Amino acid sequence: MTKSPRIAVVGSANIDLTSFIDNFPKPGETIFGQKFDLGFGGKGANQAVAAKLCGADVFMVARVGDDIFGPATISNFRKLGIDASHIRQVKGVSSGVAPIFVDPSGQNRIIVVKGANDTLKPADVDAAADVLKTVDCIVMQFEIPLETVYYTIHFAGKHGIRSILNPAPAQPIDFKQVAGLDYFVPNETEAETIAGMPVRNVDDAKACAGKLLNGSLLAGNDGMEHVPAFQVRATDSTGAGDAFIGSFATFLGEGAAERDAVRRANLYAGLSTTSVGTQKSFYDRARFETEWLSRKGQASVGMS
Repeated sequence: MTKSPRIAVVGSANIDLTSFIDNFPKPGETIFGQKFDLGFGGKGANQAVAAKLCGADVFMVARVGDDIFGPATISNFRKLGIDASHIRQVKGVSSGVAPIFVDPSGQNRIIVVKGANDTLKPADVDAAADVLKTVDCIVMQFEIPLETVYYTIHFAGKHGIRSILNPAPAQPIDFKQVAGLDYFVPNETEAETIAGMPVRNVDDAKACAGKLLNGSLLAGNDGMEHVPAFQVRATDSTGAGDAFIGSFATFLGEGAAERDAVRRANLYAGLSTTSVGTQKSFYDRARFETEWLSRKGQASVGMS
């Protein structure tokens, strides 16, 4: 590594409340669960943690609630070495939470309550401007208001800062407002929703990227290239997209070429699926580099 990139995440922080059950309850039915897990989550927070574990200096701009989860979330960021000076508690509002119900097959149902995430406004971006102007990259998602995402994209463009948007959860967007992005990184489902066309294989992805123009299909005005995934034994894919985004931002910030950054991020994301959870499943840099050195000459078209 030649340097530690400086990355800011303007985004969400949630608490994941995961219940493991035998069957989903019917309307009006009460059932017993098998196991419960509480963890720190939210796409923005997950991406910040992935970037930090990969070696970046990370700054988080976020809002948390006036409840027991708010201070715990801020404390978790600080414990991990992420700058939390621009995370604020919002009085009278809950923290973002995601109750998740998982059956034995791994099928899940998720309810996201945005809570304080929905109060992050353009003025909060301006309040963090002194820090944001010093970073190499700003990362965003759709778990905060769209007006804030659009404003942050324009802020990054105005100040010559690389910007990456993960459009999740997918929703209709104003393409003119995101035209200034450097990287637009949806998964297949998000790409389908936003572009309004199916994405079931590489050819579909290329057609979709031609409409969206950016996409681990690497697509730009100068052409497209499919960058295959690495073979792993997947256990839980939750948070894999966030692992990809955070690591990709870091590898780019270190000066890696786009294709190499994508390949590295593919492996980092794949490795995150080999254990349960989101942030706690992410590899630190030393562990990742060991895997990278042993695998970089091999890739596969899918994950098992």
